[in-house]
Amino acid sequence: MFIVFDLDGTLIDGYAGITDALGFAMESLGIAPLPEDRVRVMVGEGLERLLEKAVGADLVPRGVALFRERYAEVFDEKTALLPEVPAVLAALAAEGHAMAVASNKPARFSRRILEAKGVLEMFRGIGGPDGETPPKPDPTMLLRLMEEQDAVSGETVVVGDMEIDAEMARAAGCRSVLVPGGSRSARELALVPADAHLASLAELPGWIARASAGSERAG
Repeated sequence: MFIVFDLDGTLIDGYAGITDALGFAMESLGIAPLPEDRVRVMVGEGLERLLEKAVGADLVPRGVALFRERYAEVFDEKTALLPEVPAVLAALAAEGHAMAVASNKPARFSRRILEAKGVLEMFRGIGGPDGETPPKPDPTMLLRLMEEQDAVSGETVVVGDMEIDAEMARAAGCRSVLVPGGSRSARELALVPADAHLASLAELPGWIARASAGSERAG
C-alpha cells in the first residue's frame, strides 16, 4: 500500500509556528495578529490563501515574504510531531508500506521539519505546491508522488485532517482516511465523504492492514 500523509495537523502540530509567523506578518503590515484558535481554522489551502484571509488580497505578496522570513526562524522550535506518529510510522514501515507526504506547505519546509524531527527517512517523497504544482485539493502533487513510486490509485491511501485531503484523494481516484487533530474536529470531519473516519492516527495501522487484506482478496 502507498500511504500519502498530510503534514500539519496529521503528522505535526505546527500551529504555534504558523501563528507566530502570521502574527509577525500582520503586525509588520499594521494589522492586529490573530490568536492560534482562529489561525487553526484558516490554514490548509496554501500560504497565499492564508495571507489573503488575514491581510487582504492586495497585501498578499508582502505578507508571504514576511511570513517566510519569520517562519524560517521559528518553525523548528515551535513544531512537534504528534504523539502517535513515531509508533504509527514504524508500524507501517515494518509491514512494508511505502509512505510519502503531500502538504500545502512548500516542500523545502516540510523536508526540514521532518528531518529535524528525525523521521524524514521514513518517506519516499515529499510533495508541495510550486510554480508548476497547484495546492491541494488539486491532485497534481499526489499524482506525481504516485508516478514516482509506480503506485496505482487502487493501492494508494491519503491520510489527512481536512476536507481538502479527501477531495484530493477523490480527484485522483484514491481512498482517503480522515483523523481529527488539526483544523477540524471529529464532528466536522464526519460530514466529509471519506473511506474512513478514525478517532486517532493510532488506529491507522489496523485500518491499513484490513484494507490491504481486502485488496488482496479482491485481487
